[in-house]
Amino acid sequence: MSELLIPLDKYLAAGLHIGTQQKTKDMERYIYRVRADGLYVLDVKRTNERIISVGKFLAKFDPDDILVVSTRQYGQAPVKKFGTITGAKTIPGRFIPGTLTNPNYAKFIEPKVLVVTDPRSDAQAIIEAKQVGIPVVALCDTENLLGNVDIVIPVNNKGRKAIALVYWLLARQMLRGTGALAEDEELPVEPSDFELKI
Repeated sequence: MSELLIPLDKYLAAGLHIGTQQKTKDMERYIYRVRADGLYVLDVKRTNERIISVGKFLAKFDPDDILVVSTRQYGQAPVKKFGTITGAKTIPGRFIPGTLTNPNYAKFIEPKVLVVTDPRSDAQAIIEAKQVGIPVVALCDTENLLGNVDIVIPVNNKGRKAIALVYWLLARQMLRGTGALAEDEELPVEPSDFELKI
């Protein structure tokens, strides 16, 4: 069992574990319990383990070969900040069809791995990643389907603080994995710096 990357209360305060009132068979194994109000609660330990393994996985790629997308409003600021800090390519906002598949498109790119904030709202990016044969890492809530997702990070992918915290942790773990940060070194920014300002 890996140690938590940050104190449990920080995970809980960001609502990282709060799912939706729906669950899919795909996501059942990541669910810890159901609250009295019907919300499914994700297992923080599983989320923590996935963030560690995805950080190591992303560290194997040249940052320029990583594409991170978020159509979801709350995901756009964290994705931009993740790109600024790690050097990964980002598409916050609308993903234009053909970005990964049409060489004639002006902004055509050929990443080696795709990270999406929500498999539902970022479905177009996932479809294209599958067509070109690159792995897909996805932040998945209790109601997501995992058909085209290779690596799941089970997490609340709707909450402003939760999305910011996940991308902050991923950036930190990735940079520790590449050696850009020492194992005990922190990022120069806080998780709140990743949040969409309201």
